[in-house]
Amino acid sequence: MSMVEMIHKKRDGSALSQTEIQHFIAGYMVGEIPDYQVSALLMAIYFSGMNREETVTLTEALVASGETLDLSMLAGIVADKHSTGGVGDKISLVLLPLVAAAGVTIAKMSGRGLGHTGGTIDKLSCIPGFRTDLTRTEFLAQVRDVGIAITGQTPQMTPADGLLYALRDVTATVDSIPLIASSIMSKKIASGAQNIVLDVKVGSGAFMRDLASARELAQMMTSIGAALGRKTVALLSAMEQPLGFAIGNHVEVIEAIETLQGYGPADVKALSLALGAELLVNSKLAPSLAQAEEILSALLNDGSALAMFRRFVAAQGGDTTAVDTPAKLGTPRNRGELRAVAGGFLCELDALKVGQAAVLLGAGREQKGAEIDLLAGIILHKKIGDFVAAGELLAEIFCNSDEKLALATTQLSSAYGYSEQQPPTSPLILERIEAENI
Repeated sequence: MSMVEMIHKKRDGSALSQTEIQHFIAGYMVGEIPDYQVSALLMAIYFSGMNREETVTLTEALVASGETLDLSMLAGIVADKHSTGGVGDKISLVLLPLVAAAGVTIAKMSGRGLGHTGGTIDKLSCIPGFRTDLTRTEFLAQVRDVGIAITGQTPQMTPADGLLYALRDVTATVDSIPLIASSIMSKKIASGAQNIVLDVKVGSGAFMRDLASARELAQMMTSIGAALGRKTVALLSAMEQPLGFAIGNHVEVIEAIETLQGYGPADVKALSLALGAELLVNSKLAPSLAQAEEILSALLNDGSALAMFRRFVAAQGGDTTAVDTPAKLGTPRNRGELRAVAGGFLCELDALKVGQAAVLLGAGREQKGAEIDLLAGIILHKKIGDFVAAGELLAEIFCNSDEKLALATTQLSSAYGYSEQQPPTSPLILERIEAENI
C-alpha cells in the first residue's frame, strides 16, 4: 500500500479507507513510514479534513496502538470527564468527588498542563504526599474500594497518539478538528470508561475560540463516542474570562476545596453541577438532569462531597489535614497587587491574557516536561460586570521571583477593559450536544 498514494488521495479531498488508516498508523509505529510522509499526510488532513467514518477508524487505530484498561470487573457504569482546557479550570477536583459521593464510579487518567491551560495532575501534586503514579493494579483496586481514582496518563496507552502529536506540534497541524477529536477520544476509549462527559471550552482562553469550531469538535467527539459504544455528552462552556477567581495550581486547589465546603465561586459550582448531572443520569442514578442537580446540591450542602474528597486524597497517600489547613499546601515567597487604573464597570477580563500572566509567573509550562512553580498563581477580586473605583484592588499575584512578578503584573493589567455601562450577563453553558441530536 503506497503512502504517496494516500497523501495524494487525502490532498485531493478523498476519504481514506479503513485499511489505509490502519496501515498508516501500524507502519508509522514500527518505523516503516518516515516522519516526512506522516507530516505530509497530517497537513493534507489539516486542509481536507476527515469524515465521521475516517475519524472513528483513526481513533480505533490509536487505541489499538497500545494498552487498554478493562474495567468490566467493576460494578456499575464507570464514568470519566474531559475538559478541552481553560484558565482557572479546577472543575475535576470538585466534580469527580461530588459525583463519586452520589454513587458514580470514577476512573480517570489525567494529564499535566501545557501553556496557559492547567492540568489536574499538577493541581493534585500540590497536596503533600499525594500519589499521581498509581500502578494499574492500585488504580483498579482504588476505583473498586473507594469509587474514585485519578492517576497520570501512562505512555503505554495510545502511544501512536503521542508520536502524532509530537509531529503535529512542529508542523502547524495541531488545530485540526478530526485530529483533536481522535486524540482526545482515543485516550478516553483506552481508559475504559463507558459514560463520558466532555467540557468543551469556548472563548479567548480556550483552544476553540469561536462557537462554531467548538460545536464542530463536540459533535465529532460525541459521534466517535457513540460509534464506539460509549455514552458521550458534551457541554460547551464559556471561557472569555477565567473560571472562578483562582488561577494557578496551589490557589485552585484551595478554591476547589472551598467549593466542596459549599462556599466556592458560583460559576465553578454551576458548571460542576451541570456536568455532574449528565454523569448521574447516564449512570442511571437519577431520572432527569434537574433531579440530578438537586441530588448533587444536597451532597455539597451536607458535607458528603467533601468527605469523599478526603477519602480520595487519603487513598492516594495525600495529607488530608491540608484540606482544613491550606497553609500546608505551601506559601509563595512574593506577593504583588494589581489595582484598577480607572473607575467603571469591568467589561473585559481576557482569559488568554490572564492565563499568559500565570505562565509568566511560572504556573504553566511552555514545553512538555518542564518544571513549574506549584505555588505561583493569581487570585482575582473583580470579574466582568463588577464595578470598580480607580485604585481598587483587582487581583493578587503570587510567585517565587520578583522579576517574574513584575512581568506578569504588566501582562495581567492588559487583560482588563472598563466601561461606563454594566455589560450584559453572558451564559456559562452555551450548548449541550450528544450524538442523537447532531
